[in-house]
Amino acid sequence: MSTDTTTTLTLADAKGVGGRILRGIERVGNRLPHPFYLFLIIAGLVAVASAIAALLGAETTDPATGEPVAIRSILSGEGAVYALTSAIENFVTFPPLGLIVTVMLGIGVAERLGLLKAAMRGAVLAAPGWAVTFVVVLVSLMGNLASDSAMVILPPLAAAAFLAAGRHPLAGFAASYAAVVAGFSANIVPAGTDVLLSGITTSAAQIVDPEASVSPVANYFFMATSTILLAIVITIVCQRYVEPRLTPYEGGLADEDASKPLEPVERRGLRVAAIAVVVYLALVATVVLLPGSPLQGEGGQILRSPFMTALPIFILFLFLIAGVAYGLGARTLRRATDVPEHMAAAVKDLVPFIVVIFTAAQAIAWFNWSQLGLLIATSGAHAMEATGLGGIGGLLLFSLFCTLPALLLASGSALWTLLAPIFVPMFMLAGIDPAYVQAAFRITDSATNPLVPMNPMLPVVLGLLQRWEPKAGLGTLFSLVIPFTLVIWGVWLLQFLVWGLLGLPVGPGHGLELP
Repeated sequence: MSTDTTTTLTLADAKGVGGRILRGIERVGNRLPHPFYLFLIIAGLVAVASAIAALLGAETTDPATGEPVAIRSILSGEGAVYALTSAIENFVTFPPLGLIVTVMLGIGVAERLGLLKAAMRGAVLAAPGWAVTFVVVLVSLMGNLASDSAMVILPPLAAAAFLAAGRHPLAGFAASYAAVVAGFSANIVPAGTDVLLSGITTSAAQIVDPEASVSPVANYFFMATSTILLAIVITIVCQRYVEPRLTPYEGGLADEDASKPLEPVERRGLRVAAIAVVVYLALVATVVLLPGSPLQGEGGQILRSPFMTALPIFILFLFLIAGVAYGLGARTLRRATDVPEHMAAAVKDLVPFIVVIFTAAQAIAWFNWSQLGLLIATSGAHAMEATGLGGIGGLLLFSLFCTLPALLLASGSALWTLLAPIFVPMFMLAGIDPAYVQAAFRITDSATNPLVPMNPMLPVVLGLLQRWEPKAGLGTLFSLVIPFTLVIWGVWLLQFLVWGLLGLPVGPGHGLELP
């Protein structure tokens, strides 16, 4: 596709060094197998590695008991019996599976009844002229509530809002897209991503501590603060750097519906949903904080309590109640059977994820059963101790290490499923809380998202951009978002460094060091 140099920043000129790097990444990434086969290959490698290690008599030490632990071979008779008899249990008990399906039942209803789109559109279009950029960016950062659909909902709305304010629509489109994609992990409201990643982290942490648990709000303090910080930074980059370098816009309005104010029925739906959410949160808070509540932990604890264990259920009902309330108010919910039908449609969208989870669950289970995970974790922990690369410095290096695999594998959850069983136990044995390791991964995985050539949504996003600039190509899109990506990445890592040096908790009950 051609690149229109009259409207781009030309920072990623397809003919320059940046273009060659992007094409190289694209070629390598396109040769990677489907994640289903990728995890199948990894399971095979685990089996072979366990057999070799067992043959060599490799062993490690259980950090909890101090007892020696021998490596077990998946290719032995015992290993074959384990692999065959545990396959179903490995699949159905894999933590991310139940967590993400449960939460998406509620999010799917809220999205399909129109709540998420109406709320985002209303916030963007209601913003005063001086605050358009900040509101566009803040709403876009919270777009991960709608998962990948935010990529196609919010950037066109942002472009229309900018044009209506007499500003360049491509600047609004780029700022919104960068916030949605590069800031995917940042949010003030816990989303499906938090639930999914916490489940994967929990599985990895249990390699070292079978009782370990990482809650969906394990990164909440850090990510909620990041949302405001990144909103300010992206706003500054847009207004001070990107927008001034675009030539005057001479096109027309590409999507008139996107700039129209909310209909009265949509406003009524939002009011009803807001009332329902406030009432629901008040009831939950009352039940949880009531003295002697069964949802409290020992001694009245909240952080380690049945409430935190059941948090995904409360998130499910939050979106379900809000979605149904909006549907009733906006009249998008016409019959009671619409609710389970929307739930079924949400689960249907998860089918590709569920298919991949089957092989991923086997690979991780074999990794744990063979004790290879413990062997690698203890060896890595000793190496970190010898080189002095633990703590926040080691976490920063790990975050940077994630760059290349993040560019090659479009799915962040698939990548974390690969990396977590190795690095979470390794840092845990060095005294680092797994929630901090998860946060370090999320920074780089999110910040590099706009530069992933294999993103399946990329052609769709490019098509939306071409409504505003028909000659736009991939070079246009990449050159628009690279300034945002680099600044987001740098500021986010700096925030993480300061956060760690101050020893601040990244979420409730999750500080830098393990208790």
